[in-house]
Amino acid sequence: MRMIEMNNALWARLLAMRGRCDLAVGPGCDPALALYGPIATAGEPFVLAQVGQSLDGRVATPTGDARDISGPDGIAHLHRCRALVDAVIVGVGTVKCDDPRLSVRVVEGPDPVRVIVDCRAELSGEERLFDDGGAPVILLQAHDAEYKRYPAEVIRIRRHANGLDPREIVDVLGQRGLGRILVEGGARTIARFIAGGLVDRLHVAIAPLIIGSGPTGICLPPIDQLSGATRPAASVYNLGSDILFDCNLRSEGEDTSAFAKRDQVRVADHA
Repeated sequence: MRMIEMNNALWARLLAMRGRCDLAVGPGCDPALALYGPIATAGEPFVLAQVGQSLDGRVATPTGDARDISGPDGIAHLHRCRALVDAVIVGVGTVKCDDPRLSVRVVEGPDPVRVIVDCRAELSGEERLFDDGGAPVILLQAHDAEYKRYPAEVIRIRRHANGLDPREIVDVLGQRGLGRILVEGGARTIARFIAGGLVDRLHVAIAPLIIGSGPTGICLPPIDQLSGATRPAASVYNLGSDILFDCNLRSEGEDTSAFAKRDQVRVADHA
């Protein structure tokens, strides 16, 4: 396990590496460079999924309270990830439950474009992120969703039997120059990007608390035997208040289509 010890000079170096896909970052370098360098220098498209959960794998209580699961260092890690990508994606359920800002606040760095998967046009347009003076907001809605006026760009995507296709989401964002993407929540949205074979790196940050019940961080289509489980190459980092598993879902020899073969997964209406 490697300890992340961030300082201002190192973080400034990582920010300067954003979009520099010509730079190589080796695993033997400083732990912070090894963890964040592949995000900053990734070619496009690149999808990072981030899950913050308890020791027992919960991301919220049964009533939906998801705040303060991650410790202060886990939160700082999430904000660093936001600062290094072009766009952050969450499902409409996350917005309705948490009313997040999806901005970079606890570290220095640029705010990502905020992308909301709102298949059925459930948002009212009065949510905080529409009127906080922050980064632009993009709403992804089904082609046949109800038309509403929003203070944001609305992109219509064809609705399939199970909702919006994550691959089409990545494509339309790439057409707008948003090639490095952080999929932040909720659990079903993250699962659908993983199951679609679209996630390059998966970060699972574990905080030392036990919730006991409630939704889990990742819920993928079932398998019958553990031999069918995906075992990605993973590095473990001590963030301080949280422990992080950095899983490389594109590691050499890994069948990145394994998840997609289990099911045809879409981003459903209430993802």
